Amino acid sequence: MPLRKILLLFISMCALAGFGCGSESRQQHAGTPEDPWVIGMSQCNLGEPWRVQMDADVRAAAADYDNLRVIFKDAQNSSLVQRAQVEEFVQQGVDLIIISPKEAAPLTRPVAEAYQGGIPVIVLDREVQGDQYTSFIGADNVRIGREAGRWIRETLGGRGRIVELKGLMTSTPGQDRNQGFLEGLELDRYPGLQVVFAGEMQWLEPNARREMESALATNSEIDVVYAHNDPGAHGAWLAARAAGRENDIMFVGIDALPHEGQQYVGQGILDATFLYPTGGEEAIELALRILRGEEVPEKIVLGTRIFTQQNVGAGGQPIN
Repeated sequence: MPLRKILLLFISMCALAGFGCGSESRQQHAGTPEDPWVIGMSQCNLGEPWRVQMDADVRAAAADYDNLRVIFKDAQNSSLVQRAQVEEFVQQGVDLIIISPKEAAPLTRPVAEAYQGGIPVIVLDREVQGDQYTSFIGADNVRIGREAGRWIRETLGGRGRIVELKGLMTSTPGQDRNQGFLEGLELDRYPGLQVVFAGEMQWLEPNARREMESALATNSEIDVVYAHNDPGAHGAWLAARAAGRENDIMFVGIDALPHEGQQYVGQGILDATFLYPTGGEEAIELALRILRGEEVPEKIVLGTRIFTQQNVGAGGQPIN
């Protein structure tokens, strides 16, 4: 068969397989400093300090390996943009994709298509639907929410008026932190506890401040604010301070970044925050195991700890 026909047949076979020939060749190389493995990292947004920290943790972990290169993309809080990023990574023929999805449903199909096309996919922090990916890394958001609810219930002595400022409720962390929180409050056993206001602030501090202004306007008594992240808790505190009510309310958040949530606790702004590890370092270590052909678990659950004004200087307290 003439060489030209052989080449055309090879290109056609690649197209029918659903991925580029460059992708196929990348899957076979060994990963060297001269020809490093390439990882595509799609972050749902960089408007949250926690997500900036995740990218920084991925970048720092990858810097330890000269046979690894990471391409970072910011989806700017758009599922459509993030879907296009995943498709672009597939077309580029990266060796592995790390994605921290904005939402589960819209990103499920592109992740599955990349995975089915032979590219390993690590889903980080927020899950997608189904099981068409290589591995998931994240903390147990239901458990973190439950621990926050339990701490608030016990601190209030089973009686109090609560404001809940939710993250993005079309994302699994938002849903899980709400579910766990209500489980931890045990409202059926403690009727003296009331969630008097619930608002969705989509993880953003300015939105949380606006929601808290509404809560303050409609509730003359608020004992505690539970926000799904520390920027939300800080935004609520700013609104309460503007109304002269910050000293009458406790504020509880999630994330516990050293220069954000932990600092707020140390300054007396927040009463407690719960660690939500980024998983960035763990994602790179897992990626290397996958690229080396090792067996890896389908799910890795990261631990948490609580930081209060009593223990923040000692690095918080692990929750077993």
